[in-house]
Amino acid sequence: MSAEWIDFQADPVHVKREREKARQLRKTDWWRAQLQKGVCHYCGRNVGAANLTMDHVVPVARGGRSVRSNCVPCCKQCNNEKRATTPAERILDRLFGDGAAETF
Repeated sequence: MSAEWIDFQADPVHVKREREKARQLRKTDWWRAQLQKGVCHYCGRNVGAANLTMDHVVPVARGGRSVRSNCVPCCKQCNNEKRATTPAERILDRLFGDGAAETF
């Protein structure tokens, strides 16, 4: 997907607040249990707990929040591929190919 069409300005106050919440969430037993499963949310591969990071399904820069329902364990490869896309944009790209989301 081309990054040029995404025209949004992240609210720095929102981003800072949600990143702090994410730091706190990473310290919880719930998050540690998610990591111990060792499975990436997106690709389903078992990559081990040490190779997983926290990812926001709806990115913080796009208005996402740091809550359990929006935070998932993710491998580095999937995290790099996802970037700042929303679930709807990923579905459109899967259905119609690269750049499909930018036509809507």
